[in-house]
Amino acid sequence: MELKRVVVTGLGAVTPLGNTVNDFWEALKNGVSGCDLITHFDAGKFKTRFACEVKNFDPKDHFDRKVLRKLDRYAQYALVATDEAITNSGIDLEKVDKDRVGVIYGSGIGGIETFLKEAVDYCKGDGTPRFSPFFIPKMISDIAAGHISIKYGFRGPNFGTVSACATSTNALLDAYNYIRLGIADIFVSGGSEASINPAGVGGFNSMQAISINNENYKTASKPLDFNRDGFVMGEGAGTLILEEYDHAIKRGAKIYAEVAGGGMSADAYHLTAPHPEGLGAALVMKNALNDAGMKPEEIDYINIHGTATPRGDISEILGILKVFGEHSYKMNISATKSMTGHLLGAAGAAEAIASLLTLKYGIIPPTINHTTFDPEIDNKLNLTLNKAQKREVNVVLSNTFGFGGHNASIIIKKLVN
Repeated sequence: MELKRVVVTGLGAVTPLGNTVNDFWEALKNGVSGCDLITHFDAGKFKTRFACEVKNFDPKDHFDRKVLRKLDRYAQYALVATDEAITNSGIDLEKVDKDRVGVIYGSGIGGIETFLKEAVDYCKGDGTPRFSPFFIPKMISDIAAGHISIKYGFRGPNFGTVSACATSTNALLDAYNYIRLGIADIFVSGGSEASINPAGVGGFNSMQAISINNENYKTASKPLDFNRDGFVMGEGAGTLILEEYDHAIKRGAKIYAEVAGGGMSADAYHLTAPHPEGLGAALVMKNALNDAGMKPEEIDYINIHGTATPRGDISEILGILKVFGEHSYKMNISATKSMTGHLLGAAGAAEAIASLLTLKYGIIPPTINHTTFDPEIDNKLNLTLNKAQKREVNVVLSNTFGFGGHNASIIIKKLVN
């Protein structure tokens, strides 16, 4: 069968750099750090006392009290980002065939804040089980997709993806595949995360996965830098409206770009560490190129996973060199997590939005906070260090890799009729 073309027609974002797509992009291109001291809880006794929190977000500005009782913070972010994306897409909710609109929306962890609160309240009590009737539906990681479907009446395929930090890229790829197979006309897709709480920070601290550079927290997210010591936790949501090309053209939609292809792979190596030779990273990028029918030389920019873990950054760069060879030195490479921190399950969606805007404006967001080259990372690569760079960009590849060895890459290109 002939596969249908898939385009992006709407964007929405709630991030540590701003709670709209425009604010997010302005901060990205200007190299702004979203990191600050933690305000969601008292982190004074924790090894890490900073994170990239969403700022100036008051749930009461978006939801009434009855609705808020049903929403973990990660679902709040998802709904706000989705509202922006649907508005931005220009979809007429009165005219669209809602049987042909689906929702695939992921979260790597889900409602961990809700789980923590309910567990703490129970342990502080007298042993009598007093749990909120909303405990389970607030906590489960598919419920953001359910809330979006219910709010807008979308009756197409509806589920959540879970693949750790590859979660929302997997969601986008699932939506892409369902549309090109003709199963739906439109998908609301992306991911959301809200794990900056005692359990989230304490858990990642115990794994030695996140930075403990409390003295220099503003610049602690240091992908590719010799002095990196782990990722900085972030939170937020990114929503993209994916749409079948002819459907978008027929309704006169504004089209940002076309989804050219995507790939998935597994490291099959370790619970949390990447393959040291970048084999899984190389395979997922090869798979994405094959799916898109593209040669490595066609990629202009890679938005890398680039979390600032000591081994993870090296593994990804090795994977890039395996796949792209000499072309590696002609592309731009950058790690936007240097500004946003690591949005975990929402990272792929936020970085896909960054990639789309890079295509639109021809501006490569920088890898900030870089001061010292790592001898294990080729310093001849254009890592877009500390300042944005302008160039013509026609094709972008965005990588996301998750604990468990889950890898997902998506390729987005300028629309050519």
